[in-house]
Amino acid sequence: MRRPLIGVTVSRRSGWRIFPLIAFNIWLAGGRAVRWQAGRDADVSAVDGLVIGGGDDISPDFYGGEFVTAARLDPARDALERRLVGEAWAQNTPILGICRGAQMMNVALGGTLHQDAYKVYSTSRHVWTVLPRKTVCTAEGSRLAGLMGRAGIRVNALHSQSVRDLGDGLVIAARDEGGMIQAIERVRDPFALGVQWHPEHLFYLRRQRRLFRALVTASRAYRARCGQLGAVSAETRLDPLRE
Repeated sequence: MRRPLIGVTVSRRSGWRIFPLIAFNIWLAGGRAVRWQAGRDADVSAVDGLVIGGGDDISPDFYGGEFVTAARLDPARDALERRLVGEAWAQNTPILGICRGAQMMNVALGGTLHQDAYKVYSTSRHVWTVLPRKTVCTAEGSRLAGLMGRAGIRVNALHSQSVRDLGDGLVIAARDEGGMIQAIERVRDPFALGVQWHPEHLFYLRRQRRLFRALVTASRAYRARCGQLGAVSAETRLDPLRE
């Protein structure tokens, strides 16, 4: 059986080292990845799922925030990913957002961000590491809780921004001990989940691998559903009187 194809967006600065790691996680989960970045062709209809990766800060122009001189911006990447999220959302293509990717999911759907999250959430543990040194708790009844359990999930943290106001169709899926939003998800099927941490660095932890497995499983189901619709459409064209 063909592995579901997952489009993965990465930074033009760091994509050369991040993409192989995400692709490895997707392969372990049963999928295969194609690299997308600003300046390259990217077509949601050509893939079965989508990963919006981490990296650059999102321009405050996208959500009415104030410009911060320390921000590292890539307007071309912002435009690309906002388009891809919108198209994937409209086509019901499964989405996994990683760190910046979770923030982009939120912004693309009309939400806003805290540009200096730890200034707002002063009691949140401020760590900057790829190691699992931060604890988050998932929301009761959330898809994420079903995947990873309710409490005591150890994650890493490489972010300074976080979700503020939720975008349309999204709910909070996890917070840290200080109350900062650490994950968001779609309120209904199909699969669309954004996490503030970097699970691609934590492939040695079974619970973290479940995120990629859930994406690949949803992508496989999406491909099968599209195939069924295509078959019905072809059958209808052959028999225009078929009801």
